[in-house]
Amino acid sequence: MTEFPEQAAGLVVDTALTEDLGGHPGVDVTSSATIPTEQVSAAHVVARAEGVIAGTPLISMVFHAVCERLGLSGVDAEVVRQDGDPVARDDVIAVLRGSTQATLVGERTLLNLLSRLSGVATHTRLWADALEGTGARVLDTRKTTPGLRALEKYAVLCGGGTNKRMGLFDVAMIKDNHKLAAGSVSAAFDLVRTAYPHVDVQVEVTTTAEALEAVAAGARFLLCDNMSVDLLRTTVESVRNTGERVELEATGGLTLGVARDYALTGVDYLSVGGLTHSSRILDIALDLVPQPSTGHP
Repeated sequence: MTEFPEQAAGLVVDTALTEDLGGHPGVDVTSSATIPTEQVSAAHVVARAEGVIAGTPLISMVFHAVCERLGLSGVDAEVVRQDGDPVARDDVIAVLRGSTQATLVGERTLLNLLSRLSGVATHTRLWADALEGTGARVLDTRKTTPGLRALEKYAVLCGGGTNKRMGLFDVAMIKDNHKLAAGSVSAAFDLVRTAYPHVDVQVEVTTTAEALEAVAAGARFLLCDNMSVDLLRTTVESVRNTGERVELEATGGLTLGVARDYALTGVDYLSVGGLTHSSRILDIALDLVPQPSTGHP
C-alpha cells in the first residue's frame, strides 16, 4: 500500500476545522462554555457497522491540530485497528485520552473524514472480492470529491483496489472529445506523443476497429468504454492477437452484478468511478467513556 498522503491530509484537516470553528483559530461555543479547559477524559472511536477502515492517521492529526489552534492540552490516540483492517459493529478503532474540550471540538471533523474514507475502502473491498481469481483488478478514476482526491485514492488502496492516474498532469487520456477535436484516434495519439514524449498515453475506444487503430498508432493502454461482454471479449482477443503488450480496461456503467463477467473477458482492469463518487460512508462514532462516580460527602 502506498504511504498515507500526510501533506494533503493536513490541508484537508485545516480547511475542515476552519469551516467548523468559523475561522482561525475559531471557537466551539458549546464546548468552551460547558467544559473546563483542564478537564480530561477517555473516549473510544467505534465502528457502528461492518466494513473496512481507512484514514486512521487522521485521528492524531485532527486532535493535534485542534490543540495547537486553541491552546488546549493534548489528546493521545491509541489506534487499535489499522488501515485496511476489517471491522464489525461495535469494534473499537482507537482509544483517546486527554483534553475533553479538544476531543469534542475535533470529533465531527475526524468522523466526517474517517467515515468517508472507510466507506470508500469498504465499497472497494466488495469489488476486489468480486474479481478475486479472475486476474483483473479494480481501478479508481478522477471522479473524486474536490480536495479529497489523494485521501480517497488512498482509501481505494486500503480496500484492495488500484489507483489510476492522479490527475490531468501525470497521464494522458485520449477520449471521444479529444479524438473529435484532433480528427482521429491516430492523430490525437501522435499529437500527445509529440508534445509529451515521456508521458504515458491511454486511449478510450468503443469498437474493436478503433482498438486496433489505437494499437497500430502505438497505444499500449486501452479503455474499452461501454462495451457489451461479447464485444469486449472480441476486442480483447483481437488486441491480444496483435502480439503487442497492451493493457486493457473495461469502463462505463459497470456494476457488481456483472463485474465478474467482464473480468473473465481477459481485461486487466475494471474502472469504477463509483468507488469514490457513490460510496456510502461507514458509520463511525466517538463515545466518551463514563467516569466512575466519586460520590459526595
